[in-house]
Amino acid sequence: MTIDVDYGPRDALLVVDMQNDFCEGGALAVDGGAALVPGINAEIEAARAAGALVVASRDWHPVDHMSFSHRGGPWPVHCVQDTPGAAFHPDLALPEDAIRVSKATAFDADAYSAFDGTGLGGYLQEKGIERVIVCGLALDVCVHATVLAASREGFTTLLLEALSAAVDPDAIEACHRDFEQAGIEVRP
Repeated sequence: MTIDVDYGPRDALLVVDMQNDFCEGGALAVDGGAALVPGINAEIEAARAAGALVVASRDWHPVDHMSFSHRGGPWPVHCVQDTPGAAFHPDLALPEDAIRVSKATAFDADAYSAFDGTGLGGYLQEKGIERVIVCGLALDVCVHATVLAASREGFTTLLLEALSAAVDPDAIEACHRDFEQAGIEVRP
């Protein structure tokens, strides 16, 4: 299943946090996370065939990250660097030349957006990217932050909602309002 996106060489498909800890059985699992993988793989294939850039972000936390509940943060321990939980889902077909972006790598700073402290915006601009197409996990957390950041960075931004899932389905309506206010296209 592919979504009808007309990819080209000035596009980047940005796959957000498709990691084991965010899929079923993981430390911070999102219902339906693993089921997104085949559709995301189809998008990766379509993007590559059209000459688009493929980027994959990941949470890459140090062992004692400030976002963890035992440090006063809101989340259970998840996506700790070099652990199986931090690995991309085993069925995710990331090409070798995909750009991998690690976020929230410092002990004392959190990052939800793939653009937060990673240099991704500047890199994409250097590569001549004009549009960023986003999918992944979780719609109401890191996907939400990444979509809004891509728009703020000046990229035309498209969210593939069918290839994203939320931690809290009740938060999706508020996300839609934010996307609409920012002029972001959402493909159901």
